[in-house]
Amino acid sequence: MLTLDQPLLYKHFAETQTFGSETIDMRAEVGLLSRNVVYRGDPETSSVNQYGATIFMHSMGDDSLTARIGYVELTDVGQAFKLGRYAIHFHMIGNVHNSYIKGNAVHQGFNRAVTLHGTSFLRVTDNVVYDVKGHNIFIEDAVERHNQIHRNLVMMTKRSMSLLNTDQTPASFWITNPDNDFTDNHAAGSDRYSYWYDLQINAIGPSASNEICPENEQVGIFRGNHAHSNGRYGLRIFHNMIPRTFPCKPIVYDSSNPADPFWQNPIITANFYDFVGWKNKRNGAIAEKVGDIRFHNFKTADNILAGIEFSLTDQVADQMAQINNALVVGKTANTEEILDWASPHGIITPRTENFTIDNVRFYNYDFNSAAALGSCSHCFHPAATDSGAR
Repeated sequence: MLTLDQPLLYKHFAETQTFGSETIDMRAEVGLLSRNVVYRGDPETSSVNQYGATIFMHSMGDDSLTARIGYVELTDVGQAFKLGRYAIHFHMIGNVHNSYIKGNAVHQGFNRAVTLHGTSFLRVTDNVVYDVKGHNIFIEDAVERHNQIHRNLVMMTKRSMSLLNTDQTPASFWITNPDNDFTDNHAAGSDRYSYWYDLQINAIGPSASNEICPENEQVGIFRGNHAHSNGRYGLRIFHNMIPRTFPCKPIVYDSSNPADPFWQNPIITANFYDFVGWKNKRNGAIAEKVGDIRFHNFKTADNILAGIEFSLTDQVADQMAQINNALVVGKTANTEEILDWASPHGIITPRTENFTIDNVRFYNYDFNSAAALGSCSHCFHPAATDSGAR
């Protein structure tokens, strides 16, 4: 039982709404920030100087270090203006099969919450992150693979002017290599994005290599993630996502020599499942330039620009971008006054061909100039720049 001794300052909505035979859960998340073990910076000076405590893991290579951080409260953490001084930082280790970050609460942070740098096979599960500056769960050099990011709650991700340019438009989860698993996470209230696949042409930073081409690598598991109340997008796939068998080679087909892998480079289907995106100030989900990327069982509602948008699509053979089975709602009982003047679309289609929509249910687009479908994404205004600002 929770008893309040004064009225709340802001609206709190907690309801699962029904549309036809389907529901969309719009209840606000609640995260516990306290733990019995507390790791913190100086409570008097850290917030003033943005200079807090950090945990830094580094070793000579694969599984030469084991770090298991569980059920700890970390507050007044991270050091702004300091490269690599994050609340929890796995740095250039390689494979860490025996390590995990589990059940922690990270709040009031000045430079990220969890950084995976040159690190693979790390488990980041059941953590709560709140009020942290910069990208919160941060995959850094685009060589990091097979990490399991599961059942985390990230809220109130704040922009930072002391880190990368992209931290001025931060994401709760910043993803530079797609071959990582994101399942059953919730993210809300970011200044810009919840899940940002900011895929790189090649690996960057200390791991820089022209032999690694993340934007064309296979996509790991993306299933059951939620995103709401963000300043821009819930899910953003940026630059290119065109997975293929040989990521650093072009997609070229030459029927006269099908055995040569350079000339036969099949694209790989990437499936995104069961995403819920609501009350974002632009879109529930957007994909910029993609190959065979398929959105399955998405639910979106109360997004100001669109529920789902695809900008550019690329087709090889009969494989193409798709939306399969979605619930797309224009207005709900949770709609804010801002939709009184907005004219959202349910789905905005790309300015290219090779795109299909199948089995989508649209509700409540009967106001202003709202419409279930819009066309020609970004034909009338430019797409985002490389800096991420849009």
